Amino acid sequence: MLAGRNYLPGDAELVALRARAQRLMQAYNATTVADTDARGPILDELLAGVGKGTSIRAPFYVDYGAHITLGADVFLNYGCVLLDVCPIDIGDGTQIGPMTQVLTADHPRDPSQRALGLECGAPISIGSNVWIGGGVLILPGVTVGDDAILGAGAVVTRDVAAGITVVGNPARPVSAS
Repeated sequence: MLAGRNYLPGDAELVALRARAQRLMQAYNATTVADTDARGPILDELLAGVGKGTSIRAPFYVDYGAHITLGADVFLNYGCVLLDVCPIDIGDGTQIGPMTQVLTADHPRDPSQRALGLECGAPISIGSNVWIGGGVLILPGVTVGDDAILGAGAVVTRDVAAGITVVGNPARPVSAS
């Protein structure tokens, strides 16, 4: 799964890992921003890495959590979904707007493989100091460079170079004015 190969999501080990993540998400999502003593340990257990000063507003949703690494001073606003069947890495100082979806999960293009219940995925890497507007959708395999801006509602289907602003569906670079 982590290598992007086809896998069966009903595998007992994967089901157990998702159940663990759901238990931890439920605990985290029951907290408020005032519950700082409770929140940190939950995130430390749920995620692969959480940098100092990182803040996640509940609710927050993941598949496994164990494949997500957040740098220092990362901010995720309300309702973010990070489906981590493959690694998701988010760099220092990145700010993510509400209802954003970062989706490594995918499905085979071959209908006979889908009929077997197979799934697949591709990792997502988001650089440092990236600003992601509300409601952005980032699809499997995308890399976003440092200092990029993803405009609200953008559907990011391909890599975004460092320092570039993209908007729309599919997301396209904005011309310099």
